Amino acid sequence: MSTRESTQPAKSTAGIVRSAGAVSIAVMCSRVLGLVREQVFAGMFGAGYAYDAFVVAFRIPNLLRDLFGEGALSAAFVTVFTDYNTNRGERDTWQLAGNVMVFFAMLISALTLLALVFAEPIVNLLAPNFQHITGKTELTVQLTRIMLPFLLFVSLSAVVMGMLNTKGKFFVPALSSSFFNLGSIIGGLSLAFILPNLFGQPAIVGMAWGTLLGGLLQLLMQLPTLRKIGFRFRFIFAPKDSGLRRILLLMLPATIGLSATQINIFINTNFAASCAEGSVSWLNYAFRLVQLPIGVFGVALSIAVMPVLAKQAAQQDMAGLKQTFTSSLVLVFTLALPATAGLVLLSEPIIRLIFEHGAFTAADTLATAQALSWYAIGLFAYAAIKVMVPVFYATGDTRYPVIGSFLGVGANLLIINLVITTLQHKGIALSTSCAMMCNFFFLGVVLYRKLDGYPLLYLIRGLIKIMLATLTMSAVVWGMRSLLAPWLHGMILQQLLAVAVIVGIAVFVYAFLLRFLRLPEFILLYGKLRQRFARN
Repeated sequence: MSTRESTQPAKSTAGIVRSAGAVSIAVMCSRVLGLVREQVFAGMFGAGYAYDAFVVAFRIPNLLRDLFGEGALSAAFVTVFTDYNTNRGERDTWQLAGNVMVFFAMLISALTLLALVFAEPIVNLLAPNFQHITGKTELTVQLTRIMLPFLLFVSLSAVVMGMLNTKGKFFVPALSSSFFNLGSIIGGLSLAFILPNLFGQPAIVGMAWGTLLGGLLQLLMQLPTLRKIGFRFRFIFAPKDSGLRRILLLMLPATIGLSATQINIFINTNFAASCAEGSVSWLNYAFRLVQLPIGVFGVALSIAVMPVLAKQAAQQDMAGLKQTFTSSLVLVFTLALPATAGLVLLSEPIIRLIFEHGAFTAADTLATAQALSWYAIGLFAYAAIKVMVPVFYATGDTRYPVIGSFLGVGANLLIINLVITTLQHKGIALSTSCAMMCNFFFLGVVLYRKLDGYPLLYLIRGLIKIMLATLTMSAVVWGMRSLLAPWLHGMILQQLLAVAVIVGIAVFVYAFLLRFLRLPEFILLYGKLRQRFARN
């Protein structure tokens, strides 16, 4: 029996919008600081030898973090912790939390030590072409060993974040990554100037130590809020506990699925390292910019919607779960499609404004902007998957995200081999976007069948309105870009004003059209923003 089409957003959407709004503000702070961090790297190291080595070195703890930390662990923990919080007493809930923290602290410490021992073979596997450049592999191995303990800090931070989110605390854990960026910038810059003078170490080594400090700060800043909601740490090590076993069982297929993403990262890094020097850096700078909108609305909505979906699944409220999912997906498209258009049309002016300073050249700007345009076309899929996957976790079925991820690996490998010779680093960005779109369409079809239908006509009507508004906005941006071309190539203040004017007018046009077309999710979002500013 198919779901009756609804003409209104889910009642729970208001709560999701409110929570996502708080998370978005915090994530925006983090992403802006992240851009400042990337500006520091661009100004000091440009795109090439030192930053290529740093990106590959940091990718190794990041790979393990996605597998065991913020990805699989966070989603599985929130699902089980929400069930305990809804259906069991406070004592059992906090015991589970303590047991999970101890178990994963021990497991991840062991993994970190193992990776420290085998750092050099891992680097050679990830970027074998670095061996052709004197000292590049050795520098990458040194940076890897410095940053590997970051994995422990960020994994424990993910568990704490899961506890706080389940208890309705979203802002502080979302803000925690801002402290990671602050630690990386302030600590990294300080050490980057101290280490070369006192110990003869390259400046990039100081940035690696700053990254480790940032990871520690990300964990520590959440602990006061965790204490306020009633958590008191007690050493509990019960590996046979039923709650922990449920988390591990949920993590297993999720980890396998996320391993597909890491295979894609491995493939892309390997190919990028074989392209012109600087390709690893160009792709990383571009992807950082794509992560800004992904974080602001994709991750924010995912964090906000996950506890709602988990609660609806625990209460067997499938009708509510379907409508919550559909409304959340419309919200994603409302924000992702105009962001895609903006990043494609303004890729070069944005890169020039943010990064073209110091060691970062005009050639680096062009190469990074090309990568950004190809990454941006998959933005809607990146963001939508962040909302789709929690539905599978909430219903206890994680095999389909696994299958979708491996379909993405196949698509990525096929396309990258077809285009790498002609497109070089641009082909890697294109294949990554195509892999995400393949995963998105697969998960969408599976969810429609698994949930016995969801309000598809409601979704299509919303999508038509969003696309009409986006096309009109794009025409405006195109015209403004031509009109302000001299300023977009002028002094930095002129560039800033020109980009701000174009973006401001684009946002106004897009918002006006969505309000005129009466998209329910936008009306709700607009109302919440008006209430927030009215109170201020």
